[in-house]
Amino acid sequence: SIAQSVSSSLIAAAIAARRMREGGLLALTGAVPALEGGTPGMIGYGMAKAAVHHLVASLALPGSGLDGSRVVGILPQTLDTPANRAAMPVADFAAWTPLADAAALLFKWAADPATCESGRLYKVLTKDGVTRVE
Repeated sequence: SIAQSVSSSLIAAAIAARRMREGGLLALTGAVPALEGGTPGMIGYGMAKAAVHHLVASLALPGSGLDGSRVVGILPQTLDTPANRAAMPVADFAAWTPLADAAALLFKWAADPATCESGRLYKVLTKDGVTRVE
């Protein structure tokens, strides 16, 4: 979880600080469960995602190397992927966020970074097949 979440986010941030144009967008992936007071069945995962949340907040501040750009966290509850379906075959898939919905949100932010607030963690929640962003 550390390599997958934290290391990849740090690498993306370092590249963004060196190569991203001013006014650009860096979106890092956090997780809703890491906001909700503990992840007893997946402690390492929760710790790693909490670190990503902290990184988003830190990178959005002046002096981070990303001044003039936007840094956000996208926090899906559960993404509807083949791997998740295989791991949880009896879950309620109507409560999972389709990849197309997450991609559409990222596309919107990338096309117009003014549509998102730097430093904010955006929850992406799906219920009964309808996705909303908080």
